[in-house]
Amino acid sequence: MTSTLNSAPIHALHTRRSMKFLRAPAPRPEELEQMLQAAMAAPDHGALRPWRFKIIRGEAIGRLADLALDEVKRSGDKRMTPEKEKSVREWLAGVPVLIALAQKINHDNRKVPEQEQLLATGASVMNILNAAHMLGYGAFWSTGLGTYLEPVQEALGFDALDYRFLGFLAIGTPACAVPPANRPDFHEFVSEWTGPTAA
Repeated sequence: MTSTLNSAPIHALHTRRSMKFLRAPAPRPEELEQMLQAAMAAPDHGALRPWRFKIIRGEAIGRLADLALDEVKRSGDKRMTPEKEKSVREWLAGVPVLIALAQKINHDNRKVPEQEQLLATGASVMNILNAAHMLGYGAFWSTGLGTYLEPVQEALGFDALDYRFLGFLAIGTPACAVPPANRPDFHEFVSEWTGPTAA
């Protein structure tokens, strides 16, 4: 007997995909709260809750663009051509909500390795992405905008000694139709282990 009880959530997981080009309307406050609450359900060894989020919207997105693009150019990154800067600003002009993402490093916890804290944070972000899709919004995880530059991290309140900065989630209404993703068959990535190989 085949159960259809979870068919809708499973279908949502199978059809989620990144959507870079977004526009208003943004999620309503209660919808954004649902997305962020979904992050709290991430697997989390030691219940450290290492994820940290900062919501950026309205005029603050423009201020972030000024800060981040200036720092990228100051870093000497030759990829930041005038054309690239123009396209980034145009992209951000349409994005109604950004969430800055970081992992708080628990230096004193010897039981939970830092990589497990990082994995928990990544899982929390994936929950936000899935929740956004299930609520009918598009989302895109960007590691541009000076993600790996300390002045950008610190301006957002994430000191590099205590946080690992992981980029930004852009969330909004898809600005154009996005075709379904061509997903690989999971069999290509799965094998079964039955015991040690004989020497």
